[in-house]
Amino acid sequence: MEQKVMEEPASFESGGEAAVKKRLPKKIRRLPDDYFLPRKSIPSAILFYGAWIAAGIGAGMLTEVWINKKIKEDGGGGVVWEFGK
Repeated sequence: MEQKVMEEPASFESGGEAAVKKRLPKKIRRLPDDYFLPRKSIPSAILFYGAWIAAGIGAGMLTEVWINKKIKEDGGGGVVWEFGK
């Protein structure tokens, strides 16, 4: 884990002198590595993204079947969709 030190800016005392008072950090915050970028395990990621890829391929295949069916119904005229109907 990384440690991040939080310091406050230097301040001036209220006396006649402009003495710079440096403050030591009161506490060190420990942030986990995955606080900003959560990561999945490799098998989980393969399963998740593999399912999305398979769904995309399946949707493309269904679209191709639908287009071929529309072309056959049309009689081979080449018009897949008419906007006037």
